[in-house]
Amino acid sequence: MGSTDYKFEGWMGLDASAAQGNMKWQEFEPKPWRRPMSISSGWGPTTYPCCVGHEIVGKAIRVGSKATGDIKIGDRVGVGAQSGSCQNYDGNCEACANSLEQHCNRMTGTYNGTFLNGGKSYGGYALYNRSPSHFVIKIPDAIPSAEAAPMLCGGITTYSPLRQHGCGPGKKVGIVGVGGLGHFGILFAKALGADKVVAISRKANKKEDALKLGADAYIATDDDEDWANHHNQSLDLIISTVSSSKMPIVGYCQLLRTRGTFVQLGAPEDGGLEIPAFSLIARGIKLGGSLIGSPDEIREMLDLAATKDIHPWIEERPMEEANQAILDMDAGKARYRLVLANKW
Repeated sequence: MGSTDYKFEGWMGLDASAAQGNMKWQEFEPKPWRRPMSISSGWGPTTYPCCVGHEIVGKAIRVGSKATGDIKIGDRVGVGAQSGSCQNYDGNCEACANSLEQHCNRMTGTYNGTFLNGGKSYGGYALYNRSPSHFVIKIPDAIPSAEAAPMLCGGITTYSPLRQHGCGPGKKVGIVGVGGLGHFGILFAKALGADKVVAISRKANKKEDALKLGADAYIATDDDEDWANHHNQSLDLIISTVSSSKMPIVGYCQLLRTRGTFVQLGAPEDGGLEIPAFSLIARGIKLGGSLIGSPDEIREMLDLAATKDIHPWIEERPMEEANQAILDMDAGKARYRLVLANKW
């Protein structure tokens, strides 16, 4: 860790019970500054102890001698869900060469991953975080820290596919799911200038929220048995944020116009999604997926948020309440992101 006057401490998951609000506050050893010649990868089963948190904002207190970019001590900066790729080392994969670092085959997550120098990645439920400079982003002055943090994963996860698939004037866009991701989808679709934004959810209980966020219309699929026919061929692009294999994907595709696009963001853990082959063929629909976003896309998103005065719906909690915040999030009480704040 080097000679410092501070300690890396945070909420650590020591076993699987951590997900039930049983994290323990303790010290941990961050990634080393210097890199030995070793190669590994992240995104596997949880390796305990694990400090989670992948939407991190704070002040830079030390900048490494090998750092790239223009980060200076005292800058307000952030790190999203990714904090490493082969781009930082000697790799030059196709994804990194094209500024698509999130698709690097040696991608390192901000927690529960292994950097290519052998160090383990620990997340933001802590006092300090150490990440490679390429994935550290300056936060615009106009965006409060508590609002910037959830943009670094939740925000970019929806902004990137909207931007990449042409959301803007002349487009009608549907956002499936009104939650932590979906509420960002509505905000950014409007900010990008879509002609119409339609929020889509199972129940009508989030209609008022969706309209306040800027949605022009709302579809409650459980309340209208014939919703797919009533809104047939009304959208150019659908971004799906839900993570259930039970979603009515055939009906969603029916909402798309000829050569429309359906992009899946949520990763179902309860089985695979049905492929609506006939819908894809008959209307020439494109079916795709998307994963967070590159550092360049994050900067672009933050600039848009600052320019358009975008404000996510958040609830700020003290870092000491992390265990309860996890339980409240699992219970669906977040409207729509819970943000943990350290005392400085």
